[in-house]
Amino acid sequence: MLIRRRDGGVQVRAPAKVNLFLEVHRRRPDGYHDLATLMVTVGLYDTLDVRETPDGTVQLSCDHPGLSTGADNLVVRAAQLLRSRFNVKQGAAVRLEKRIPLAAGLAGGSSDAAATLAALDRLWGLGLSKGQLAQLGAEVGSDVAFFFHAPAAWCTGRGEIVEPSAVGRPLDLVLAGPSAGLSTASVFGALTVPETPADGAAARAALAAGDVSALGRALFNRLEEPAIGLYAEVGRLRQALSELGPAGVLMSGSGTTVFALTDGPAEAMRVARALQSGREAGCAARVHVVRSCD
Repeated sequence: MLIRRRDGGVQVRAPAKVNLFLEVHRRRPDGYHDLATLMVTVGLYDTLDVRETPDGTVQLSCDHPGLSTGADNLVVRAAQLLRSRFNVKQGAAVRLEKRIPLAAGLAGGSSDAAATLAALDRLWGLGLSKGQLAQLGAEVGSDVAFFFHAPAAWCTGRGEIVEPSAVGRPLDLVLAGPSAGLSTASVFGALTVPETPADGAAARAALAAGDVSALGRALFNRLEEPAIGLYAEVGRLRQALSELGPAGVLMSGSGTTVFALTDGPAEAMRVARALQSGREAGCAARVHVVRSCD
């Protein structure tokens, strides 16, 4: 994430993420599943403007009419957790400019929560370390801690155990998403946990080596099949991208965004233009050409 002081407050750009590998292990007693996933941040950003308020309240406004700005929002939960944990008397007003699609497997809400923790740590002068902020993030949501270890990491547990990963070269990606999203709970509800989990070693090695061809072959997401079963448009979009010949294609997270991994910026633009023409996709899709964050 990118943080700067601005007009008496703090502005943060919060990146999206994609999953290059995602396997689901056992269901835990707390209702979550144990995961093993390789994630990388990409250059599609929400923007948060955060200001201190003297009345002790936490207020969130957003330019996206479909996003709840109440106590259930991860931004509000993150701010309230930080206030209560460190006995902060001040409040915060957060204005969120939403560009990461909702319910799309890109962890926009988790990234926004991490950005809120980082912004308020600076605004309130708490002086917390990255590790402390990551621990707080893990209390807010499963993917929040990852964003304090970006640009890439291997995450286990329910996603809160984070091991930074090397990135051998920037990745050029085309993100494509249908107009509708899927709830994470519905996708996990349709999942059959495998008896023999897939191994992410090949994907981790290819990412570290900067070998795009090998990484394309190693892309894997256990949630892709149940998501396609729930929403056939994901499968049609995946097929359309595959037919354009990138290094690899995969759904991110619990969907519905599908991404194409390409061998460089020119190839990414070619794939995006072909998809946007409609001749290949046969459907309207949100398309973003992005590069992995450094």
